[in-house]
Amino acid sequence: MAEFRVGTLEGEEAGEGTPVVLLHGLTATRRYVVMGSRSLERSGHRVVAYDARGHGASGPAQPYDYAALAADLEAVLDDRGIEHAVLAGASMGAHTIVRFALDHPERVTAACLITPAHVPGEERDDERLARWDALAEGLRTRGVEGFVEAYGEPSAGPQFAETISRVLRQRLGAHAHPDAVADALEQVPRSAPFESWSDLTAIEAPTVVVASRDEADPGHPLATGRRWGELIPGARVLTEDEGKSPLAWQGGQLSKVIADLAATTA
Repeated sequence: MAEFRVGTLEGEEAGEGTPVVLLHGLTATRRYVVMGSRSLERSGHRVVAYDARGHGASGPAQPYDYAALAADLEAVLDDRGIEHAVLAGASMGAHTIVRFALDHPERVTAACLITPAHVPGEERDDERLARWDALAEGLRTRGVEGFVEAYGEPSAGPQFAETISRVLRQRLGAHAHPDAVADALEQVPRSAPFESWSDLTAIEAPTVVVASRDEADPGHPLATGRRWGELIPGARVLTEDEGKSPLAWQGGQLSKVIADLAATTA
């Protein structure tokens, strides 16, 4: 594994073969896409992962919106000498991929969109934004425990609540610049990766949408993932069986989904 830096972004690269770039979600780090699995590298893929601006080991860099996040992705591809790649991203990462794919379709070999949550217009929903602001304030004033307190009891099913609480603390404790993450919590939800549902019909790349059931991950509604899959031409939607741990949480299985997608474009 080789580490790299692009501007304020910190990342790592491993393996050889078809390029796969991993993009994580809001408050996460590069580890939280395939959860530390190395099966993509072992199966003949060149895997590039990086911490989004202000997250993990990456430095603060205003602004925190999808135009800037997509520009960061372009900068990483250029720095790594990658003309086009399979892109796999979770939540904010999935949204960033769509923004990038709309702007640069020729650079996206295929897209794995994991737990997308954006619904056009929600970036103007004051009640929803107030919750994000409360999370930011909790993190800014009292650190990880302040964020967890503002988050409250997980609304997922009881069999998942303990896992969610543990992972929240792990993720939030992994950032070198927590105030930058707080800035991102305030700004990213006010940004839109696309303006209307019809924009998704312009995605050209072969696409898989990995959507979690609401019992485990109500913050990324299954109905939203399915809507994305219905609108993106030719997209497949994958989800776990009822009562099972989300596919999005299983790094090895998720890596296989990404590898199978890459194989279809070879």
